[in-house]
Amino acid sequence: MGQKVNPHLIRLKTVHDWTSRWFSEKDYKQTLLEDFKIRKMLMERLSRAGVSSVEIERSINNVRIIVFVSRPGVVIGRAGSGIEELKKTIQQFFQSNGKSGKMMPRFDLRVEQVKDPNLDAYLVAKNISEGLIRRLSFKKILVQTADKVMSSGGLGVRIVLSGRINGSEIGRREKIQVGTVPLSTIRANIDYAEFPALTKKGYIGVKVWINRQEEK
Repeated sequence: MGQKVNPHLIRLKTVHDWTSRWFSEKDYKQTLLEDFKIRKMLMERLSRAGVSSVEIERSINNVRIIVFVSRPGVVIGRAGSGIEELKKTIQQFFQSNGKSGKMMPRFDLRVEQVKDPNLDAYLVAKNISEGLIRRLSFKKILVQTADKVMSSGGLGVRIVLSGRINGSEIGRREKIQVGTVPLSTIRANIDYAEFPALTKKGYIGVKVWINRQEEK
């Protein structure tokens, strides 16, 4: 059987939680699109800070945005100036969506540090993608990345590259796995991410699975 199920999807509420947490009966489509735009805006704006994920919690006229980054100092800025600018940007976003006055939600912005970037699948995949764009040796990237994950306490890691690797005429797949990555074990804390690398010869897909310590 092909393994086509997202590892996060089958572990929701068992190991992982939803990145958007709210309930809506009338404005579901608009709220979902708003979350997508907020997340995209923050991921692009805070790319230098090593942003991993953005979680959004909503209640009645309240929005809490939690940003997980590897370098929180870049986001906070000197004397908190970065946070204030980010809050203004989010406020302008809500205003551009036609929310003002009583319709303007009260939002709370929190910045959390990623405990270990080497065990975060999204950050690992992004680093691999940046290395491929810089035309580094893919074999060296795979080996070094796997070593960093395992030395940081990972139980296993699997990395798959697919596309015109090293500019070859025919696309192919390259894979490395160290340790154990039990995708069928629901209680296993598997972190998964994919990140495309746009090279001069075309896109190279990067997929990363990291088996972290089991949640108790």
